[in-house]
Amino acid sequence: QVQLVESGGGLVQAGGSLRLSCAASGRTLSTLAMGWFRQAPGKEREFVAAISWSGVTTYYADSVKGRFTISRDNAKNTVYLQMNSLKPEDTAVYYCAATQRQLVPTISGMDYWGQGAQVTVSS
Repeated sequence: QVQLVESGGGLVQAGGSLRLSCAASGRTLSTLAMGWFRQAPGKEREFVAAISWSGVTTYYADSVKGRFTISRDNAKNTVYLQMNSLKPEDTAVYYCAATQRQLVPTISGMDYWGQGAQVTVSS
């Protein structure tokens, strides 16, 4: 089994930046494909970004491409989501997810989930 714990959420002004972290245990990040998903108030959960076990392949939702960067540090068993140029539309609970299968950047492609971290962007 894999346990995931998100941190780094909070409140930020529009145009600002935040970095989310997801610490994994039970498996090393080198053997896990990882992803970030978010759920805004009144909306369905949606894909944000994902990274393969090797770190070579990344995927981004069109809404965050060019503003968000996903990365991983296997020595720390941690995956990051650097969020720049934040917009009020980015306000959501952000969930870290992982799979031991080949990476498919969808909700159904993930098998393990963190508890979520609130990100609020003020206008």
